[in-house]
This record gives sequence, structure tokens and C-alpha cells, in this order.
Amino acid sequence: MRSPLPPAVTRAVRSALSRAKRIPTSEQIAWARSRPIRHRTVVYESFAGNGALCNPEAIFRSLLADPEFADLTHIWSISDPDAAAALRAEFADTRNVVIVARGSAAYWRAVSTAGYLVNNATFPPAFSKRVGQVYLNTWHGTPLKLMGFDMPGGARESANTLRNLLNADYLLAANPFMAETMYEDAYQLRNVYRGAIIEEGYPRIDRQWMSDAEREQRVGALAAQLGTSLTGKRIVLFAPTWRGNSFQAPDADLAHLADQVAGLQRELGDEVAVLLKTHQVVHRAASGIPALRRVLVPNIVATNVLLGLADALVTDYSSIFFDYLATGRPIGFLVPDGDAYSADRGTYMPLDELPGPVQTDPLALGRDLADLLRPDAAAHPRYAEWAERFVPYDDGRATARVIDVVFRGREEGRRVRPVRRDDRPRLLFYLGGMRLNGITTAAVNLLNSLDTERYDVTALMAFPRGATTRHNQTRLNPNIRQVFRVGGMNGLKARQIMRRVADVSTDPLRAHRRLGHRTLWRDEWTRIFGSAKFDWVADFSGYSPFWAHLMLHSPRAVRAIWLHNEMAADRDRTVNGKQAFRRSLGRVFAMYRAYDQLVSVSPALTDLNRAELADYARPDSFVTLRNLPDLVSAEAVDERDEDGDEPEDDAILGQVLDATLAAPGIRRFVSVGRLSTEKNHARLIRAFARLASEAPDSQLFIVGGGPLRAQLEQQVRDAGLTGRVFLTGPLRDPVSVMRRCDCFVLSSDYEGQPMVLIEAAQLGLPIVSTAFGSARGALPGDDMHIVDRDDEALAEGMSAFLEGRVAPASLDVEAYTAEVLSQFDALIPRGAPVRAPHATGTQ
Repeated sequence: MRSPLPPAVTRAVRSALSRAKRIPTSEQIAWARSRPIRHRTVVYESFAGNGALCNPEAIFRSLLADPEFADLTHIWSISDPDAAAALRAEFADTRNVVIVARGSAAYWRAVSTAGYLVNNATFPPAFSKRVGQVYLNTWHGTPLKLMGFDMPGGARESANTLRNLLNADYLLAANPFMAETMYEDAYQLRNVYRGAIIEEGYPRIDRQWMSDAEREQRVGALAAQLGTSLTGKRIVLFAPTWRGNSFQAPDADLAHLADQVAGLQRELGDEVAVLLKTHQVVHRAASGIPALRRVLVPNIVATNVLLGLADALVTDYSSIFFDYLATGRPIGFLVPDGDAYSADRGTYMPLDELPGPVQTDPLALGRDLADLLRPDAAAHPRYAEWAERFVPYDDGRATARVIDVVFRGREEGRRVRPVRRDDRPRLLFYLGGMRLNGITTAAVNLLNSLDTERYDVTALMAFPRGATTRHNQTRLNPNIRQVFRVGGMNGLKARQIMRRVADVSTDPLRAHRRLGHRTLWRDEWTRIFGSAKFDWVADFSGYSPFWAHLMLHSPRAVRAIWLHNEMAADRDRTVNGKQAFRRSLGRVFAMYRAYDQLVSVSPALTDLNRAELADYARPDSFVTLRNLPDLVSAEAVDERDEDGDEPEDDAILGQVLDATLAAPGIRRFVSVGRLSTEKNHARLIRAFARLASEAPDSQLFIVGGGPLRAQLEQQVRDAGLTGRVFLTGPLRDPVSVMRRCDCFVLSSDYEGQPMVLIEAAQLGLPIVSTAFGSARGALPGDDMHIVDRDDEALAEGMSAFLEGRVAPASLDVEAYTAEVLSQFDALIPRGAPVRAPHATGTQ
């Protein structure tokens, strides 16, 4: 039986296949984006193409009926075949109404060239607004449930939503609460969003206003669609939301819905018809439940038309009830899982403060609603207060006011405003791959130490796919805005190939100016950030040519890039006969001249990099900012593995480690670091072998993963050190091993400011280190025992510890942190940023 492919190979194959499938669509998009803007064309999309629904539908119908806009072409993006058929039938004789299948070539041409874009949710990740387009995002309701960064896992779940909002020119808010609580706070648009918020009510609510004749006609049409009779009956609309934390995996609880409908119907009696309107994401599944067949409203029926027909509304956590407040009719809330839902998903208002009866049982709620439907019944005591707060502008003319702003450009006399802003500098950090390595630890420690009341901080990352990257991403302070790069760079494949070839074969910045690649980079920046602007941007990773280049295409800002190591030595590092970084770091070095600040992590390292990289940047651009410590705890994640190795199963490995570390009378050395040539663990093993016979009560633990693991394990066996030297592999919690050892040892040939030295000093461990280039000054004071970089000197240093001649290291965390944060503050511009004249060729 053949052995399976290694995980890394499997991941690479899957990634390659996925990219190959996307190529035809990518070419369609790139070609479409090269076409001229059609300024009198409007593209509408609702709920990812589920139908002509919500605010986009209301705006569409109003524009279509207005002679002033008779020259507009209206294109609907539809993914549901039934919805497409119904729309085609309705507008078969209207030449300027076009339907395209969402995701098709025609769709991408429409989205890429329309002068106006109207969406109530999100366009796909490949979408990026072009210059000359006007994008109105209306969203689809005032939130009761937590949204954006406020909800569990919200940073990842909201990645494409945040991207769409940042690309929009206008964001529509039904009320000030929605503008402030959802847009500005939950999606953290304050300070960085440069479009405008329109607070003029919701166009879709206008559709709730209708004459008696219109109501009668629409009730008849609805009855025909359901295959039942609604004559002489009052309508109670039951509109629950979806369950779950992700639209990609909703829990519809469909079996229970039928029981709830039946319970309500039983108490309300035969003179009332209880109809069910499900959330867009679960309608297809609900339509397959036989018990729901005659009460389930078709997906294509406009929700607000239904609200206009309904004599009462029953919901749970759906924002639909905010719209219904405009009718003045009764609302009931059925929340059988209220406590659990509030705990798991969360709500902005306590359930016991809602403007209607709140029950966990449909029978009890049915009785409450029956009372409220009596002709002489008084309104719920909180109803008027909620209506004033959440539908203050919904008078039946919201659509006209929104069209005034977006399509006529008339903002005077309208409620249009920018997002809230303050005087905090806006900082952007690209953090790298968020793997278990020292760069990730340093990034998390720095960002979590920043005062978010003083700085507006954004972290840029690739979308985290694995458990390890997701864990590291969740370690960030929730007050830090998180932006993920979802999707890929637009542009014809031939142009992308030319860009890559030019970036490798020539100076990347000259190629970008001479060959027109600047447009590709600017488009990618806009695709991720829309119109967002920052005062200071930093490539904290410092190793990727792609990200180093992208950060240079931010709008006008001070730009910094981190030098975590002796970079010239890193470029020439050889592992298994290959210099993996030589080409990529060479390209990064070529971009140094366009950066204002080249940040090394210790004073000695700054001097080394300034001298060794003198051909690439001005001497005064090299600056210092030390790494910051974290509170050393069992939650620490600090494995130095740049290859993406997943940590060992600590539960299983821990049994062996615990037994070994618990043995009495043993003095233990520990080293934590990536198993790569620059760390030189082979020398550490040889040095330990020198003193092993003289110190039989000693052991050595090496924590880390990397390309040399097999070689080092063989070295241990060949030296007869099995049972004395332990290679644990990568661990999620290396600090727990460090705590139980007696001396920390570093055998590196070159380093930056290793995070493990800070952690060892926090733990009060004696430290023995080789004299790598930036060793002296890597820690405040002279707390390390530094030896020459050879086997004998390192062995003597370890012997000095055994003889009691190496004192424990220490770190005044509070004083050290204050000093580093003061240094960081000096890097940040105050007032308008000024670009240095050397950074030509960038935006």
C-alpha cells in the first residue's frame, strides 16, 4: 500500500487545482475591468442574487418609474432560477431591464462596468470598485443580533463584508443607531472609511405603504402562490431568523418551525392565517418540509410588501421587526432559546425590553397576540418609544431622498455625513502568515501593548485557514481592526506573468513604473481596503516581496518595514543545500529605498543591517524598536516554525514530557527555536555531548520544528544521547517546558532579538548564548553569559552554569515596555504625513 502524500504536498496540490479552476473567471473579470464605465447603467443585487428584493428592489422600481431616469439601463444579478424567471416575466416588455446570472461572464462585465452599484449585502471577493463607479451599500436591516467584530468569530466571518463596506461610496442607515452601532462600531469603520453614511430611512419600508385596493390585489396574488384562501382572514406573519454564527452553515431548526406555526395558529383561531417567511439562507431547505408547504411564503415575494399586508408580526431575533414598527401594528417575540441565543450569538438589546410580548412557547404568544389584535386593544407600552428611535424617518418617501443623494448628487438638506473621526494616528500592520513563529509572537505582543485610545490600529492578514493561524489571530486585542485578504489580485493572466517575471529579473520598483504594473498593485490595494486611508503603514513580516510591494501602494503615508534578523545573513542562509531566501529577500531589499523606516529589533542589529545593506537604503532610514514581552502564561504560543508545521499533540506528548521533567535530581538545559541552520542546534548537541559524561545528572530539551529535525534526531542517536537529549517538536506551549528547566541556551549563528530570550528573562532563567552579531544588547543590562560561536566555548558556558557561575537573568517588564513604547511613539507621524523624496515611483 502506497503511503499518503505529506500534508504539505497535499495542500500544494489542492491549492494548485483550486487556482486552475479560478483562471477562466479571473480572465473574464480582468477583461471586463478593461472596458469603459457605462455611466447610465445600474447593477442591483440582493442577498447574493436570491431575488429582486429589499432596498435595491425599492430603489429599482422608483428609478424605473421616474421619467427623469428613463435613460438608465437596469441590470439585476440573480442566482435563483425561479426568481430570474419571475423577474423576466414581469419585465418581458421592458427593454432596459436585464437579468444576468450571478457569477457569469455577463455578471462580471455588468459589475465591472456599471456606473452605479446597489447591493444589500456583499459582492464576491473578486469585486473591487473602479474609479468612476458609485457604490451604494444599503445593508438589509437594523441589527438586533451582534454584528461584525461584535459577534463570536466576527473578524473572520466579516472579512468580505468589511471589504465591501470600505469599497462603498455610500452606506445606507435606517436610523442613527444602525449608523453608529453597526457601521461605525461593529464593523469598526470609524476613522478609516472615507465614504458617506446616509441616514434617511429605508427605501424598502416605503413598500409597506399601500392603498386598500393595492392591499386587496396583493393578498389575492399571495393566496394564489400559496394555493390557499386568505379571503376574510387577518394575516399574522411569522418571520424567524436563521440559527448559527455563520451564513455558510445555518441551523434552520426546520422541524421545530412547523410545530411553532401550528401552535400559533391554534391559539389565534380560524379567522387568522399564520404565514411563514424564512430567512433567505434557509428558504430552500424549508420548502422541502411538507407541513410548511401551504404557509411558506415564496422567496421571491418582497418582505416589506408582506409586512404591509400583515396584521401582526411574530419574530425572534430578526431585524425585520424594526421595519414593522413603522406600521404601528402588534409585534410578538417567540424566543424558546432566548438565554442560549443571547449567550452564544448575543443581542444589542435585552430580550425583556423588546416592544411586544416575549414568550418561549408559541401557545402563550398566540394568546398574547390575540389580545393585541382586538379592536380596542392598547399598543404595547414600549412600542412608541421604539418606533421613534428606529423608524424616525420612514414616512413613505425614504426612496426619493436616497435617490436624491446617490443619483442626483443632492446632499443639501439631506442627512448625509462622514463617519466619526478623531485625532488618533491610523496605523496599519501587515502581520505575516500568523504561524507559530517568532514574528507572530513579536507582532501580537507589540499590537496588544499599543494603547488603542491613542492609536487607531489595523492588522492586515491573509485569511486564516488552519487551527493554528486562527488561534494566533484570536490572540489580538478585539479593539484592533482586523482586515483579511480574501480573493486574489485582478488582472489578465498574461499581465500577471509579466509582472512576476519583471519583479524577479529586474528592479521591482523600476519594472512597476516602466511596464505599467502600478495599476495592478493599486487595484489590489483598493480591492482590499477600498478608500481607507492610513497615516503609517508597516510590513511587520519583512520577508515577502508580494506584501512588501503591496504596502508601498497605500495612499500617501509613512511606510515602515521590519528587519527581524541580520537580513544579509538570512538572504544567504543555506538549508539542505538550498538558499531559499536568496531571490525573494533580494527583491525585498530592492524595495527598501521606497520605505521611510527600516526597523531592526535591537541597537546592535540596526548597526549590522545599516552596514550590510548600505547599497539598498539611506543610513538614516535604519531605526530601532525592540521586541516587546507578553505576560508569560500557559496561554503562550511561541513555536519558531516558518514551515507551517502543526504543533505536536500536547496531550499525548505531554505524558512523556511530564514524566521526564518530573524526575528528581536532574539539571535541565532548554532551547527553543526553529530547527534550521542559523540556529545551529547541531553545535548545541555537540557541546552538550562534551559535558554529558562529566554531568550525568543533566538533560537537554530542544523545542521546535523545522527542516533539520530528522538530521538532528540522527545526530542524537549517533552521539549516544538518547534519553539525555529530547527534541520535542513544535509545541503550542513551549513556556511550560521552559518553566521546568534550569538554564536557557541559545546556539545561533545570527539572530535579531529572539523572543525566547525575553521569555527566558521573564522566567528568571540563567541564559547562555553564543555571540551572534546582535547578542550584546539583545536584553537590557548584561544578564546573558555570552560565549564564542564554537563547540568548546558553548560547552564551557554550559559548565559555568552547572558550577553556579551564571546568574539568573531578569527583566523589569514594566520599565522595559515603557521604554519600547516610547521608541514606537517616535516612529509615528503627527499631523499630515510627509513622504520622503527618495520614495519615487510609488503612489
